Amino acid sequence: MSKKSGSDSRSVSAKNGSRNPSTNNTSNPSSLEESYELKPNEILYSDGVGKLTRAKYEPLFPEVEEVLGPTPAQLPCTLVWRDLSVHVRLKGGTLKRLVNNVSGIAKPGTLVALMGPSGAGKTTLMTALAHRNPVGTVTDGEIAMNGLPVGDFMHKESGYMHQDELFVEELTVIEHLTIMARLRMDRRTSSLARKRRVNQLLRQLALYGARYTRIGGLDGRKTLSGGERKRLAFATELLTDPGLLFCDEPTTGLDSSSAQKLMTLLRASAAQGKTVICTIHQPSSELMALFDRLVLLAEGRVAFAGNASGALSFFESLGYHCPITYNPTDYFIKVLAMTPGSEAASRQAIKSICDRFAVSDAAKELDMEIHLEFHLMDNEDEESKKFKQDNFKAPFFFTKIAWLVYRYLLIIIRDPRVQLIRILQKLAIALTAGLCFLGTARLTQSGVQDVQGALFIIIAENTFSPMYSVLHMFPEEFPLFHRELKAGLYSTPIYYISRMIALFPGLVVEPTLFTLVVYWIAGLRGTLYAFGFTVFISILVLNVAIACGSFFSCAFGSMPVAIAYLVPFDYSLMMTSGLFVRLSSIPKYVSWIRHLSWLMYSNEAMSIIQWDGVQNITCMQNSTSMGMPCLATGEEVLSRYDFNSGDLWNDVLALFVLYLAFHLLALIALRHRTRRK
Repeated sequence: MSKKSGSDSRSVSAKNGSRNPSTNNTSNPSSLEESYELKPNEILYSDGVGKLTRAKYEPLFPEVEEVLGPTPAQLPCTLVWRDLSVHVRLKGGTLKRLVNNVSGIAKPGTLVALMGPSGAGKTTLMTALAHRNPVGTVTDGEIAMNGLPVGDFMHKESGYMHQDELFVEELTVIEHLTIMARLRMDRRTSSLARKRRVNQLLRQLALYGARYTRIGGLDGRKTLSGGERKRLAFATELLTDPGLLFCDEPTTGLDSSSAQKLMTLLRASAAQGKTVICTIHQPSSELMALFDRLVLLAEGRVAFAGNASGALSFFESLGYHCPITYNPTDYFIKVLAMTPGSEAASRQAIKSICDRFAVSDAAKELDMEIHLEFHLMDNEDEESKKFKQDNFKAPFFFTKIAWLVYRYLLIIIRDPRVQLIRILQKLAIALTAGLCFLGTARLTQSGVQDVQGALFIIIAENTFSPMYSVLHMFPEEFPLFHRELKAGLYSTPIYYISRMIALFPGLVVEPTLFTLVVYWIAGLRGTLYAFGFTVFISILVLNVAIACGSFFSCAFGSMPVAIAYLVPFDYSLMMTSGLFVRLSSIPKYVSWIRHLSWLMYSNEAMSIIQWDGVQNITCMQNSTSMGMPCLATGEEVLSRYDFNSGDLWNDVLALFVLYLAFHLLALIALRHRTRRK
């Protein structure tokens, strides 16, 4: 596309009509198959005389920015905090102070470094400033952004880049950003604006060439490097173009070249007017030159706040002269770190440094800036405060569910361990079990036991294996789920419902295939009604088992612990199923367990389907003469197992109730775990 003059007269439209990429436009929910790459036929512009010409679009061409127009800029963010203390509640109920009476300010266009030795309180301070404190943390003091006390709006108005990146490994780069754009961006954002933002970030962060690369990769496929993963995490936080950005140890795990590139990106973000706050551990001199302000922390207090040259002067005034061959930041950390074996002397020296800074000219100047900001905030009229209120419109409930389901379906499709191998395993077991019952399901006395055995195989295989297979799911996904939950991307019910919907197709296919093979090889009742109802019951059984496994997985959060509690529960369900012990002979003090046993309900329901209306069961004469019971009708068979032919729909209803009850308990347990965290 050639560059033309008079670009301000151009108008942008999509192939299906004029669309403005502004974030204030309302867009219809797009298909899950929507591509987040702008296609050549999606960009049209006017040549100035009313004629629309199709633009040749190449995402790497900067001229496209002229066609699409500038991205709406976020408001500049000024973050200020005064007399901030952070305590963590220990198990005994006592409070331990991690940050002690800290004050500071971060202005638009500045890159601020929070530095200090391990345990100085850097990450604790930054999580408090970002309003992302873990449960059990007590915060005292004042924190305000743009004149408003920080609150839940912070996860929309700011980005938070964690030290360790957590991704869904099976997704590609562009799939990850596509889904994050739908979950993070304002629902009024047009489809074209989302595509533009994703493509813009891919180009700016040098990820465009890796857009189809899986983040984690499977089966030896190419994966992202450490630097690319960091840049992808950075891109995720920049999707909404926040004015305030927090970065926790962004250079951890990177080589010097990758660290330099990432910090240059942060420097560029600050140059664009963003406020960037980083915790960083002993950066090189080149990296340190990129920061505008330096905040040194020690023992939870501020040891210095200002520029790097001011830090050198301050420490020299205290008698700490940095050697010429020494990296100043390394020297500062060494001075402020605890010396093993001389902890008391180190604490006294650190206290002296912090006390001296508190009465220094730099501290007084900082206090004046802070007091001015809070004075302006106190005198601001209500109209101005109302104007600053958050007008973000989150994506709709069903939009979030749809895109999360899409994400988890991609995991299932791309991880053969989840679906393909399980289906093959089911078919192999079904074939083996069916062959064991081949030709045995006859209307004879011995055939009664064979039919009941085949039914129990169907029930057991759709209970125990699926139930144990989901125990690992929630503990493995909890770190990513907890992080996205704290970022405000979705709620716990949305996550849980989406996860179960994504599993549902497999929870229908697996029991259907297994029951189909066993049912016809074993020669069970050959009517379409009996077969269809047996498949329906087996599907219900497997879904109840999955719900039960999900409850134990959410409740205990660890697979070994969940198994330890689930095994005895399984045995109690199996013993009250009606196959091993007659229900009427179970002692009353344990007989109540059968009301929780979906094995009993499904066994009764399947037995009714097989035996209801049967009148011609053969009795062997020698068995009768020997005093053995003879079951001549299906009603007698059901009575033998304490089953009632009139309870079929009661059993189906009970299975549905157990299904809903276990899922509800799982959701409650998951919410409890997130609140404890």
